[in-house]
Amino acid sequence: MRYPVEIRSQAAAMYISCRPEYSTNEQADRHVAKLLGVGHYDTVIKWARQSEVDDGVRAGVSTDEKEELRRLRREVADLKRTNGILRAASAFFAAELDRPPSK
Repeated sequence: MRYPVEIRSQAAAMYISCRPEYSTNEQADRHVAKLLGVGHYDTVIKWARQSEVDDGVRAGVSTDEKEELRRLRREVADLKRTNGILRAASAFFAAELDRPPSK
C-alpha cells in the first residue's frame, strides 16, 4: 500500500519529535504507526530516516535524487529499445540493398 506524502512526512515529524520520550526506537515507531494507522512500524522509521536524508541531517540518497535516478533509468531503457529497433531496421534495409534486383 502506498501512503500519501502528507502521511509520510507527518509520521516522520511525529517520530522525530516523540523519539526522546521512549526508551527504544521501536517503541516510538510502534506508537506513531498506531496513531496514524500505518500497517507496520518499520515503515515509520524508514520514512523518518529518509526525511533526515532529505533534510541533510543524515548521509544518503535524497528522495529527489532517487526520482531522478528512476527517470534516467527509464530513459536509458527507452533509448536501448529504440536503438534495438533502429539496429534491426538498419540491418533489414542493408540486406534489401545487397539483394540482387528481381526481374
